[in-house]
Amino acid sequence: MANTDYYHVLGISESAKAEEIKKAYRRLAKQYHPDANPNNPQAAERFKQISEAHAVLSDPEKRKKYDMMRKLGAFDPRTRTGAGSSADWARSAPGGGESFDFGDMGGLGDLFSSIFGRGKREDRRGETIETTLTVDFRTAVLGGKVPITVPITDTCATCGGNGAAPGATLTTCAECKGRGSISFGQGGFAVNRPCPACRGRGKIPSVKCPECAGAGQVRAERKLMLTVPAGSDNGTKIRLKGQGEPGPAGGAPGDLLVTLQVEPDRFFTRHGLDLECEIPLNLAQAMLGTQVRVRTVEGKKILLKIAPGTQPGRRLRIK
Repeated sequence: MANTDYYHVLGISESAKAEEIKKAYRRLAKQYHPDANPNNPQAAERFKQISEAHAVLSDPEKRKKYDMMRKLGAFDPRTRTGAGSSADWARSAPGGGESFDFGDMGGLGDLFSSIFGRGKREDRRGETIETTLTVDFRTAVLGGKVPITVPITDTCATCGGNGAAPGATLTTCAECKGRGSISFGQGGFAVNRPCPACRGRGKIPSVKCPECAGAGQVRAERKLMLTVPAGSDNGTKIRLKGQGEPGPAGGAPGDLLVTLQVEPDRFFTRHGLDLECEIPLNLAQAMLGTQVRVRTVEGKKILLKIAPGTQPGRRLRIK
């Protein structure tokens, strides 16, 4: 994915506005989400590409640095993909394909490294997973713990992540010579990226693992208990550090970002932090006055005094 043009991935122009980027991401993410394409590794890989492109282009600062990177010639406008993909190509680049030092570029170097890596996959964090969770009204208001199941890519238990079938032998990757990364470049410099032939592992199995087809990873489900903060509302986002996709080759895992959707309540409606409810009265109670017990969201009942002559629609406040 590192050598693919992010604008091309989302099918948008370089001048696309934030809303266009968001709309394109939502449409493609829905189409290629692993839940909608079970047992389809191509869709899962496409979904990762879409998520990575959105993560960069939706962030103004990252997008600015990424656009600077494109202007430096890291992408070929004729193909809209990376200008090269092998060490041989990099060596043929003008200026001898000299390796480019990301560390000299400050913040821009961080973006280069996050996209292309430094030839060390263990430096890369895993992807952030985004999901939506429906919670009941009372839990959202008062807070509480809610179970959540998240589809995730996990290390294959059969091969331990090396992609080899039990008893298979591992040989040095001919493409990257066992380094786990290859270089490509244009305009006198070269950048490193994980080797696509060995998936950055530096070794090729004689027989691929039958469980994960050599990927070293499988789709699984992770069950968690999510703490919902009191006063949560529709759209509240909760980030769980380290509960996202595992990082490549043992790298740090990404995060889990949960967006809450709150179910409506039959008795209460919500306006910010205030709750409202309707109390039915008969004509005599409204004219002469009375006392009624009002249920609160905690389950307690409070005695509310109704003054004589109370009109329909009158609002009474319980602090």
